[in-house]
Amino acid sequence: MSRFTDKVVIVTGAGSGIGAATARRFAAEGARVTLVGRDRAKLEKVAASLPQGQYLVHPADVSNWDEVQGLVAQTVQHFGRLDVLVNNAGVAPTGSLTDTPMEDWHQVMAIDVNGVFYGCRAAMPYLIASQGSVINLSSVSGLGGDWGMSFYNAAKGAVSNFTRSLALEYGRQGVRVNAVCPALTWSDLTADMKNDDALMAKFKERIPMGRAAEPEEVADVIAFLASHDARFVNGVNLPVDGGLHASNGQPPQA
Repeated sequence: MSRFTDKVVIVTGAGSGIGAATARRFAAEGARVTLVGRDRAKLEKVAASLPQGQYLVHPADVSNWDEVQGLVAQTVQHFGRLDVLVNNAGVAPTGSLTDTPMEDWHQVMAIDVNGVFYGCRAAMPYLIASQGSVINLSSVSGLGGDWGMSFYNAAKGAVSNFTRSLALEYGRQGVRVNAVCPALTWSDLTADMKNDDALMAKFKERIPMGRAAEPEEVADVIAFLASHDARFVNGVNLPVDGGLHASNGQPPQA
């Protein structure tokens, strides 16, 4: 497929995991991609797997408004347009309300919430011009609560509802805004969980497909939402969770 030939895509958090897989998926379908992240070495490694001339490496901190404005402006200057923004950068602190450091709250809000807000605000004029779309990375943790993840739940809940609001605000101007809500997905952030047999047994019990997602499986859904195939899909927070949300919460009984 070549659904994104001549289209331009920004992917934040593109140095690993879902972001790297998303950059590769868009490039494989003909898009020119700006790879954004704080670690240039990681971005360059991902860029090396993309076709020459189809990428721009732009290190930036999405929690910094000036840097986000700069990366959007440089993308448009370099490629001439912007069609898709994928707000993927994020952190996921864990711990109880009273024991988790205050700095973790400020960090998750700065990256997971402000980063999405800054990206949408900076990109929107260009997306209106191209009749483009935004795909935000929320989470199943933005659709319901978790034990010991209240900071992350608050941040991703904000992303989910911000997505709905922007879909209303910009739908009539031709810009679609959607979000994907993955369950456990293998990445640098979750790699240490693979060897925790007891924890993985609990996940396998709750997820009907019995496993975590691969980054490419989330990237495929992101590409769909950005494509013409999803041209009437707007304001959706789409679970990519192996059936987790099909359950009413009761444990398996057979």
